[in-house]
Amino acid sequence: MRELPQGLTPPYNGDEIEIEISEIQLSRRAVLSGAGALALLGIAGCSQTLDLSALQLDGVTTGAITPIRPSISVDKNITSPDVMYASVTDGGFTLPEVPYLKVKPEFRRQIVVDPTGEQPGTIVVHSQERLLYLVQPGGDAIRYGVGIGKEGFRWSGRANIQYGKEWPTWTPPAEMIARKPELVKWRAGQPGGLDNPLGARALYIYQNGHDTGYRIHGSPEWWSIGQAMSSGCVRLINQDIIDLYSRVSRKNPVVVV
Repeated sequence: MRELPQGLTPPYNGDEIEIEISEIQLSRRAVLSGAGALALLGIAGCSQTLDLSALQLDGVTTGAITPIRPSISVDKNITSPDVMYASVTDGGFTLPEVPYLKVKPEFRRQIVVDPTGEQPGTIVVHSQERLLYLVQPGGDAIRYGVGIGKEGFRWSGRANIQYGKEWPTWTPPAEMIARKPELVKWRAGQPGGLDNPLGARALYIYQNGHDTGYRIHGSPEWWSIGQAMSSGCVRLINQDIIDLYSRVSRKNPVVVV
């Protein structure tokens, strides 16, 4: 215990405890007062006199950060679904309106960041996802929902679009006629029209100069998009195949995975 000043009466034990507690409280008040004063200095604009280098703070403003990639591009043919899937007259035929609300949003035509890594102009079909990408310059892709072939009828690989046709004639192969004898009436070909299985457009896939027998085509059966039910070809909503057809030319690369 410290020595008391001369002339003071020694305290009782209880008084001694009170003095020590008050001293502790006083010390705590001093610490808090010092912290408060430091904060007030910062508020008053004096924080520039403090050395904060030890805190290793990042002083870069968000405005100085360059975006990783530009925004998604704008395309006059990629608009709201009620416009893209409205009724349209084409080649003398009037395509009915597609009830797009019954089509899952991911299967509607849209611009996305390209996930394929392929060169611009390449058509990439992801069979498992039921999606077709047309790769664009600048890191974008136009994405369409597709229907694909049933198990046992699918094709995959790298090839090219050899040519395309508007409102094409559909000729069922002999093996299909064998499975479905009712198709024998179209042995010489079914003329293009609203009920034609190839729809409004067809793109013919060749590999090493030979016809693979597979097509990317339209379909009047919009409800089949997202499903595996064709005889191996890749089908799109008629309004979508018209859009895709307008964007490709002969020899576009095709990748089906």
